[in-house]
Amino acid sequence: MSKKHTKKSVFREYAEAFAIAILLALFIRTFVVQAFKIPSGSMLPTLQIGDHLLVSKFIYGIKIPFSGTTLIPIKSPDRQDVIVFKYPKDRSVDYIKRVIAIPGDTLAIRNKKVYINNTPIEDPRAHYTSSAIMSGSPRDNLFPIEIPDGKVFVMGDNRDNSHDSRFWGFVDQKDILGKAFIIYWSWDIQTPLLSFDRLSSVRWSRLGDIIH
Repeated sequence: MSKKHTKKSVFREYAEAFAIAILLALFIRTFVVQAFKIPSGSMLPTLQIGDHLLVSKFIYGIKIPFSGTTLIPIKSPDRQDVIVFKYPKDRSVDYIKRVIAIPGDTLAIRNKKVYINNTPIEDPRAHYTSSAIMSGSPRDNLFPIEIPDGKVFVMGDNRDNSHDSRFWGFVDQKDILGKAFIIYWSWDIQTPLLSFDRLSSVRWSRLGDIIH
């Protein structure tokens, strides 16, 4: 075998290995798990700015890429699930919020308190920064609405500082990318990237935390 042929064979092996790695990564990202980072404080204190999460893509079923159509259903989103989804007002942007109500539920908000089917819910993850009630805003008061089939109603845990279903409506289940389940990395992004303090900004205690 000539040296030229050997070089071609080695190059081909590397090219094939690289192509397989790319396809495998795309498969995992599309159907299994995807990384996501928290850019804002709408889910404080549950999720902090600078948290990096893993999102299960298959927990709600195997979907056809780009269309969002479920090919193999597994389960439906439950109340209190933390989900990543395409923002209805700009589907190029991914949002993360908590599912508060599911299809068939009737939801209402009265003076910040959330009611599902006329019953006040236990809401241990809800966080309020102000006791003031905004009577003319859906932030604190919302007339009863029924959640349609194929939709969910979501809210951020940082209730006084979250742009969510109270303002722009339901999330289509086809637009749900997956359920957030673990924090794999976290640091204070306000610390300059090249700063000597960058390593000290790592929130070691949050690594590996399961998201509830």
